[in-house]
Amino acid sequence: MDISDWRKKIDDLDRKLAALLNERAAAAIEIGRLKRNTGLPIYEPDREREVIANVHRSSTGPLAERDLAQIYERIIDVMRSIQKHEIVPDSGPADRETDADSQLND
Repeated sequence: MDISDWRKKIDDLDRKLAALLNERAAAAIEIGRLKRNTGLPIYEPDREREVIANVHRSSTGPLAERDLAQIYERIIDVMRSIQKHEIVPDSGPADRETDADSQLND
């Protein structure tokens, strides 16, 4: 395969990854609703460690464990944000992002 073929393969894989990430986000939204209804916290560090450990066990490479952990830490962070901002209603001004927060996150 030449570089063009490899890039087409990556494009196809990216489409599949996007679909799976959206499916994961839909599941996270449902979990967020259950957390809200049962009073469970959005942030559950033990569960996050469990997710990363599960990914490590199922990985066959070539990604190093550290790289895979960094990818999943970011995925989990985004999913937590979805739960926080889209599922759990704002309780007031203290929960809203300030301009300074926005600049730090950009």
